[in-house]
This record gives sequence, C-alpha cells and structure tokens, in this order.
Amino acid sequence: MVLIKSISGVRGTIHEEDNKGLSNSEITNCVTQFSFWLKTHRHNKKNTVHTIAIGRDGRISGQRISNLIGDRLVKLGFNILDLGLTTTPSVQMAIVSECCVGGIMISASHNPINWNGLKLLNYKGEFLSKKEGLEVFNSSSELTNGNLKGVIRSYDYLEKHVSSILDLYDVDVETIKQRNFKIVVDGINSSGAVYVPYLLKKLGVNVIKLNCSANGQFAHNPEPIPQNLNDLCKMVKQHKADLGIAVDPDVDRLVLVCEDGTFFGEEYTIVSIAEYILSKYPNSSVVSNLSTTMAVKDVANKLGVNHFESAVGEINVVELMKKNNSIIGGEGSGGIIFSKSHYGRDALVGIALFLTQLSIFNSSATALRKTFPDYYMLKEKITVSNNLKFDFDNFVKKTIKSCEEHKEDYSLTDGIKIYYSCGSWAHIRNSNTEPLVRLIVESIDETSAISIKKRLIYDINNYLK
Repeated sequence: MVLIKSISGVRGTIHEEDNKGLSNSEITNCVTQFSFWLKTHRHNKKNTVHTIAIGRDGRISGQRISNLIGDRLVKLGFNILDLGLTTTPSVQMAIVSECCVGGIMISASHNPINWNGLKLLNYKGEFLSKKEGLEVFNSSSELTNGNLKGVIRSYDYLEKHVSSILDLYDVDVETIKQRNFKIVVDGINSSGAVYVPYLLKKLGVNVIKLNCSANGQFAHNPEPIPQNLNDLCKMVKQHKADLGIAVDPDVDRLVLVCEDGTFFGEEYTIVSIAEYILSKYPNSSVVSNLSTTMAVKDVANKLGVNHFESAVGEINVVELMKKNNSIIGGEGSGGIIFSKSHYGRDALVGIALFLTQLSIFNSSATALRKTFPDYYMLKEKITVSNNLKFDFDNFVKKTIKSCEEHKEDYSLTDGIKIYYSCGSWAHIRNSNTEPLVRLIVESIDETSAISIKKRLIYDINNYLK
C-alpha cells in the first residue's frame, strides 16, 4: 500500500478493497481540500459558480475516479469542464483558455498500471508551488456547497491543443511536411495513442502505430526509458523509419529513438530543443533542473546565453523561468517547457519543435545527436522500505564537510548536488513521487561515474536506519 502527497499532487496504488492506497475516501478528501483552497485563496466571490477542468490518462481506474471527482465537485458548487481522455498539458492549456479556477488531471504519470493519482493545477494552469500544496493539504475537508450546484460539460480538447501548436511561430509546418518523415509511435495504449498520431498526421508524417489503442492496457512498464522500449527500437529499424517517439501515459515526457534503433537520449530532448530555440532567441536563457545533463549548460555557453538550475519538479522550473524571463526550460526526463506555448511540460510541443529542428538540419537523428556534447549518466533508485528511514539531514552534513575538505562546490537547492573538481556531478534527493532516494551521477566517462555512484551508495546505506 502506497499513498504519497507532494507538490505533484496525490498518487498511490489502487486496491479492490478500497480501504488503503488511493482509496475513494482519500480522493474525496483531497478534492474537498482542493476545492476549499480554491474558494478561499483565489476565487471567493459569492453567488458565483466557478469551473474546474478535469481530465484523465488511459488508466483503467481513470474513468471511475473521474466520475467520483465530478460528482463531488458538482455537489460542492463547481461547474466541471470534463476533457475525458486527454493529456496533462491539454488540461493545463484548457484551464487558461476556458477561464477555469483550477484543474485536476487524473494520472500517476510514469508509475505502473496499478497506480493512479490527482495532479492539482491552479488557475494559471500550473502545478501548485510548495506553499500552495501545503495550504491545500492543511485545508478543511468539511466544505459545504451552500445553495449552489454545478453542472458538467464535456469538451474534447484535442483539436484546440494541436492547432495551438501548429500556429506557433517556431514550428515550421511546411518544412516538416517536405521531409516526408516516417515515424513509429509508442502510445503506451494511453492518451498518447490518440494525441501523438493526430499531431503527426497534421504535420504530414507517415505514422506507424505501436501500442496505440487507448484502452489503458499498458503493453510494458509505462516509464519511457530504454529497457521498456525494445519493441519501439525494433520497429524503427524494421520499417526503416526516420524516428521513433515514446511518451508517458499523460504525454508530458518525450523520448526519441534514432533511425538506427539507438536512443537519442531522454536527457538530450531538452538539449536539442534548447539549442534550436536559443539560437533563434539569443537574448533569452534556459532553465533545467539540478538532475539534468550538463550538456544543457554547454549549449547555453556555446550560444552565449545564461543557464539556470532549479529544484526538481515542473513548477520549480516554471518559477525560475518566469523569474529570469527564460524562453525554454525542462527536465532530463524528456520534459520540454516552451513559454510561448504554455508553462507546462508538453511532449506534443516538444515533438513539433524537434521535427522543425531536424527538418532544418536536413540530416538524420543520429547525425544531429553527434553534434552535442557526450556525457555518461547513471540514475539509481534506492528503495526505502517501511521499516527504514533515510537520515537525510546527517547525510547532508557529512557530505558538506567532505565537499569543503576537498574544495568542491555544492548546492542545497534540492537535496544536495555535488560539483566534483574533475567535472563530474552527483545529485541526491528524496523522491517527490515514490518512497525512495534518487541518485544521479554524470561524468565524462563510465569509469568515473561508476566509481562515484558506488561511493555514494555506500554512504547512503550508512544513513538508512
């Protein structure tokens, strides 16, 4: 049984007995607290029925949860804009365009099929800040509706979302069409099974579908990382396609496979698109989180623009982008945030921008990948069992002392990030979405990365008690 509350919202495992994990009572309490927060902190005009946008990814439990949330919100006096099967960025955009006071996306993102969750969004179509999240979870769960009762309106946002992307100045639709791309799409039998092929066909792409029945039956672990995408790589080579595209169940992460079946690299989605956008906007800047490859900074340095690092979490990237007026931002997990579209990770925007760049480059994906700096990254998940606790504070104190002794820089923005004198770095933090410690190491070579990883895992295990 798992239930996690964070600035990312609430997510947990689904159980038939409905008395643990993401149960009906937990969902109802969360929705009520969110409703109370919306009414008391943002939109508290009396005698007005406000609208909340809700959507879901393809998970089998999604429709039931959507019905539960809709019924609860209507009774609390809210109108519902029901987007049905959709993407997280679609909900984010709909909140703004349809003047909603907030939104809820029903998705557990990359977590396995037995999970689901509620992603909570404010009136700007953005994830809640840490302060806002604390306010929500400290709010009352005893809200009453007074004399108002809302209604539910269904709205398929597919066409509007895709049209907004095609209208972006930096998406060159005609140049993409001239390339006559053949692309294999792994839609993980979720929202991406509908949205990604629709966008690609509008761009004149010959689409080959893999796992593109939006029935919620995930054909593999839904996290779009190499070990889960073997079939996609095989089909790209089999069909002699120009590219392979994989997304997560709610379509905010984008992973690319080159024409030879190798991975472009999830870290390099943001590297590539950042280079394209920053070359067009030389007076802007880029934001990536602390766990993202230093190749983003290399690209920024090459173009003479600023690079900023944020804490992990979409809202943290967004807030730093706004503070520095950055046009592009993202995360090494394949998340692209383009401010001229909206302030949220959007795989569809990423696809359109990448295909524009690849079309202008006028060569293969493997050739484009070779133009970027190459680093070796290791990502480790250290599970914390129920009977253990990570003594993070003392681990950090010990690590700081070691950094100072060796004259190495460090950052405490999010967990601790160590900048080694050899040019390598390591980031250690508690996960916001799972009961584990995340460790990421990046070096110029495999040997250095493995050596640092082994040493840090040894240190972390000494503080698991």
